[in-house]
Amino acid sequence: MHHPSDPSSGLARRQGPAGRPGPTEPSGPPGRFGALGRLTLLGLLLLAGCRGDPAAAPFVDLADADFEVGVTPLPLRVEVLASHPHDPSAFTQGLIDYGGKLYESTGLNGRSSLRRVDIETGAVELQVPVDEAYFAEGLERVDQRLIQLTWQSGKAFVYDLDSFELLAELDYATEGWGLCLAEAAGHLVMSDGSDQLYFRDPETFAELGRVAVTRAGQPQTMLNELECVGQVVYANVWQTDEIVVIDPDTGAIGAVIDTAAPGSDPLLTPEERASADVLNGIVWLEDADRFLITGKLWPRLFEVGFQPAEPGG
Repeated sequence: MHHPSDPSSGLARRQGPAGRPGPTEPSGPPGRFGALGRLTLLGLLLLAGCRGDPAAAPFVDLADADFEVGVTPLPLRVEVLASHPHDPSAFTQGLIDYGGKLYESTGLNGRSSLRRVDIETGAVELQVPVDEAYFAEGLERVDQRLIQLTWQSGKAFVYDLDSFELLAELDYATEGWGLCLAEAAGHLVMSDGSDQLYFRDPETFAELGRVAVTRAGQPQTMLNELECVGQVVYANVWQTDEIVVIDPDTGAIGAVIDTAAPGSDPLLTPEERASADVLNGIVWLEDADRFLITGKLWPRLFEVGFQPAEPGG
């Protein structure tokens, strides 16, 4: 993730219904939705939205959806359920939830860090700085390790989950933006600001495959922070208010969440937005059955659900 003139991001987590293995080749298999795919997906959204009490979990459930290449993405809106304090000096690049705590990677050279944060209060419980030579990016947990990307240095840092002790370094050839773990598939998913999602071995970080991401058949670039949920990937789109939902088997975007669109609950106030940067950071809170979103230099985190947008808005 980056400052206003930089491209990138990070994030991660993955909980929810089990998915199926993703591709290990440069592209995924053909989509599974035919001519009625859009209607089928709309039915999925409307019928599988709330798992349990609708008032407690007002969101559509896309964790098991399949999206065909070329399909027109369904528009979704944001419903805010609660908000919590967030350090307004944190240039959020990667965000995950584990054990009731947030783990956050913040960026900018000289200001990058790894943090453990209390969700309710925003208090930073543990923090280690990243060498000023590096611009930290996306973050993910693999067992008892945390993997933190860097933007243009081709290096990832591996930390002990509890102590934040630096355990190892991993190398890669692309830029590093977002990162999440597709648990059922057994691999990491990584973005680099292009239209590509890379699949990497959780232990060696070797590339296992990749897929080109498309929106209504056209390349979708600037994929930033990532969150793996079930068999789909949620991605912030850098320099926009959008979150896209991707089928990693096909690369197709099946839904677009416009957090600033008419019909979405407002997030930051005009006063807060004046000193904030772009939307970045999305976490699936499995225990609460909802998502958590924030941005770079945002003073608040928001618990949200996603609903079909009203026609025309």
